[in-house]
Amino acid sequence: MVAEADDKRTLIFTYGTLKRGFSNHVLLQDLIRSGDAAFVGVFRTANKYPLVCGPYRVPFLLNFVGSGHHVRGELYSVTARGLAKMDELEGTTRGHYERLPIVVFRDPAENDGDGEVEFRSIENDDIGDGDGSSGLTCAAEAYFAHKSYAVELWKKNEKRGFECYTEKEAKGYVKRKDRPQNLTFLDHIRLFVTSD
Repeated sequence: MVAEADDKRTLIFTYGTLKRGFSNHVLLQDLIRSGDAAFVGVFRTANKYPLVCGPYRVPFLLNFVGSGHHVRGELYSVTARGLAKMDELEGTTRGHYERLPIVVFRDPAENDGDGEVEFRSIENDDIGDGDGSSGLTCAAEAYFAHKSYAVELWKKNEKRGFECYTEKEAKGYVKRKDRPQNLTFLDHIRLFVTSD
C-alpha cells in the first residue's frame, strides 16, 4: 500500500516562473533529477483564464473562468513528495496561491513532451467557452492567485491579461531574495493593489 501511494502522480500545469528558462524552474530541475517530476509537454488551458503580473512582475493565474485567454504553459507529472515541495514554494498554506483543478489540452504547435497523460473527450459541461483543443483534454491542477486578493489583482491589471508569461512579461521580475525582506508576500500584494 505504501509503494502504491508513492507512485501516485499529480499533473501540474505551470504558467510562470516554474517554466523552463525562468527563475523558479530550478525546483522542477531538482525534482526531475530526483525522479519526483517529469516534463509532459506544452499545454494550454481548455477554458480562458486571466494571466496577470503582480508585484515584482510575479505571474498569477486568476480563477475567473471565461475571462482572459487560453493560457499557454507546461505540464509536469509530479509525485506526492514533489508536490509538497511545489506547495511550499507557492505558499499554499500561507494564503499566497491555491492549488485547484484545471482542464488543459496539448498545444498543437508544441509537441516536445515525453510524458504520457490520459486524455478524455470534452464534455460540454467541462468547457464553457470553446476550447480549440480538437476534443481531447486532461485534468490537471494549477496554482491560482489566492481568492483573498484575486479580484483586486484583476482590477489593478485593468481586467487585461496575457496568453503566455514570456521574457517580455517577466522583464523587471525580482527574485524573492532580492525583494524587501521586512514585508510578507501578502504585504507586497496589498501594497501593489492599492498603489496608484
